[in-house]
Amino acid sequence: MSGKIKTKDGVEIFYKDWGSGQPIVFSHGWPLSSDDWDAQMLFFLAHGYRVIAHDRRGHGRSTQTAEGNDMDHYAADLAALTEALDLRNAIHVGHSTGGGEVAAYVARHGLERTSKIVLIGAVTPIMVKNASNPDGLPLEVFDGFRNALVANRAQFFLDIPSGPFYGFNRPGAKVSEGVIRNWWRQGMMGGTKAHYDCIKAFSETDFSADLEKIHQPALVMHGDDDQVVPYQDAALRAAKLLKNSTLKIYPGFSHGMATTHADVINEDILKFIKG
Repeated sequence: MSGKIKTKDGVEIFYKDWGSGQPIVFSHGWPLSSDDWDAQMLFFLAHGYRVIAHDRRGHGRSTQTAEGNDMDHYAADLAALTEALDLRNAIHVGHSTGGGEVAAYVARHGLERTSKIVLIGAVTPIMVKNASNPDGLPLEVFDGFRNALVANRAQFFLDIPSGPFYGFNRPGAKVSEGVIRNWWRQGMMGGTKAHYDCIKAFSETDFSADLEKIHQPALVMHGDDDQVVPYQDAALRAAKLLKNSTLKIYPGFSHGMATTHADVINEDILKFIKG
């Protein structure tokens, strides 16, 4: 099944809901959609789980919002979805921006409904460089994202997957034109205003307090060749803030490792869920 729910502020959130059993809820990265989880949805459905994925507000098939494109609303939207579907004992899996969304949702709304979480290449605890995060990325990096999006979003959304996102810019990389085009397709489905605003949400939100509130078992997965979210300032710090975390760093894997190495990532998530 697929459908839409309507949030309190009138935004329609598109979602897919397949199968039965313990629910696994997937939160996608910027600027993509629930389609980015195809490999995971099919894998876990085949293993007897109920799989749910949604398009974040402003992304994919959800409302192209002009306002509310921030982590507070993203977390509240996910809460509205879990309540509408009455999801309990759920496992929440988030990639990149979706990892931040998972942390914010669980800490602020979902402690009682959540059994475990998985963060893949997540933006947690905070990306931007500031006084409390001196090893973060300078604000100018994210200003560059915004400028490129405004100048030519369609070209920018080709450049990212063709290069750093999947590590296709590395010597000897096995480049998939289909993966690049699918990334572009998902990105161009969403709203440019929402994508612009989301850059601030994923780069400047500090999830430290959220991570500290989460007591459920957490699997933190990150590639050590992630050129989008460097693992040293993300996964290593997030794992320390979480009360009950398992950290897995994958040598040579990129930011998009859930796609390029779905076989490895899926099996490791399954082991964690069953463990």
